[in-house]
Parts: sequence; C-alpha cells; structure tokens
Amino acid sequence: MMTPTPGYALVTPARNERANLERLAGCVLAQELTPVAWIIVDDASDDGTAELAHSLAERHPWIRIVATGGDGDALASGRRQGRALDSFRRGVEALPGPIEVVVKVDADTSFDSAYFRSIVERFAAEPDLGIAGGACYEEEDGEWVRQKVIASHPRGASRAYRWPLIDDVMALESRMGWDGLDEVKARIRGYRSAVLLDLAFKHHRPTGARERGRVRHFAAQGRAAWYMGYRPSYLFLRTVYRARREPAAVGMIWGFAAAAAAREPHCPEPDVIRQLRSEQRVRAVLRHGTPP
Repeated sequence: MMTPTPGYALVTPARNERANLERLAGCVLAQELTPVAWIIVDDASDDGTAELAHSLAERHPWIRIVATGGDGDALASGRRQGRALDSFRRGVEALPGPIEVVVKVDADTSFDSAYFRSIVERFAAEPDLGIAGGACYEEEDGEWVRQKVIASHPRGASRAYRWPLIDDVMALESRMGWDGLDEVKARIRGYRSAVLLDLAFKHHRPTGARERGRVRHFAAQGRAAWYMGYRPSYLFLRTVYRARREPAAVGMIWGFAAAAAAREPHCPEPDVIRQLRSEQRVRAVLRHGTPP
C-alpha cells in the first residue's frame, strides 16, 4: 500500500452552487495550510458553477473540476439516495494519489483560515481518530447557533477522513445513511469519530432544506434508519427525544414503518448492522452515549 502524502485534500460536490462556491473558494484560498488538492465535482449545474470552478482551476494548479455526467436531476433523488456519496467517490478517484486526510466539504460552508490546519494537526496528534469535523453552526433568527449532535457524529457538510478508511467509505452504497455507516465501519477497524468542538464552521443552508417539508425530511431519516438496520426500540426512543424539540420528528417512525412495509433492503454488510445494533442496546447507550 502506498504511503499517503502528508497534508489534506478537499472534495466538494456541487449542484447549482455558484454563489456558495464563490464564498467557499475565498475560505479555501485563505487557509493557512494549502490543500494538496481540491476536487470540485460538478453535478450537471446550469447556474455558472462549472464556469467558476474552471476559472479557479486555471489560476490554481491544485484545483481540479470533475463532471459527474449527471442528467441534471440530482435534486429529485437528493440526499435520500446518497447522491453526495456518488460525487465524493468521483472526487476521491480524481485525487493525484493517497493523501493523509481527505475532507468532504460542501459548497454551502465557510470557516476561518486555521480550520483545516487545525484538523490535520488533530489527526496527527490522535492516531485513533478516523473521522472528524468541526462544530456546525447554522443561522437562526439572525444568530449563528451551534447545532447539537452527538459527540461522535461530525456533520456531513464538513467531514474529514483518515486515508486508511477511504476504501471503506468508497465501498458503501449510495443510500441516505452512508454517513453513519462509515462511522460504524471505522469503529470496527479500531478508529473513532469525533466532533471537534473547539473548531467551528458555518453551514449556510439549514439541514434538510432541500427536502419538501420537515416531516418529509424526518421520514427520509426513518427510511435511512431502516436501511442502516436500526433497532426499532432505539428508533422509537430517538424519535421521542427529537420530537420534544421538533414535533415533525415523528416522521422518522412513518418513514421507518413505510420502508419496513415495502420490504426495502438493509445495508448488505451484516457485520456493520450487528455492530450498530450492539451499540444501540440500552446498556451500551447509557455507557457510551447515543450512536448515529
């Protein structure tokens, strides 16, 4: 196996993200530690995203644009079908070679100039750290508010991987829930995942904003939970917890039940499902906290 190049690479899936990509480019170009490569994966954009990406690539040799060859219907399947993983996979395939840390960073994010240097330093200092990301902030009533997630589940909008885990991620199916199953696979291999609360990034599009309504958003999460192999009792408790703050969270039960009734498939890796269900036992949850 080739020794990874020190440093980090970025992969950005983009579908009609012209304005967001311009802001993101400003953040990337201002980084204290320049990435080895930044792959922008254009998913059939028609708003000038590709043109902006090509302009960036012409000025900076470490930036490259890759087209998915999509049919322009990306948002119709959306996150429910794990479209972001398809784009991430294409971006990884376009890297110049193994790189120590690979970050999936969405176009609708921004961060300060020390963000990626700090992430790389954390990976170097903590050999068991496999997946990491900063704390996610979203705008609520004019203020940037940290989004509460469990300590082991970095948000998908900015998610960094140690290179030895990349093959595991690339082997996952393009289904919503992949960015939870990757953490399970990391734990099976002896790595941990973590939210780095001392680092922050801004997410300029609220989570689930591309779904048509909050109930549909949570229903999609319920279908993802079925695919991942959740224990029904765990899903119920998770739904009750979320519904205390947002009643639309009951949609998770609806989505889970609909997937069960339709006999939709589970993740095809039994060892991953066994590990996840083991972590969802009551004793495990009380001891280690809630898994994704």
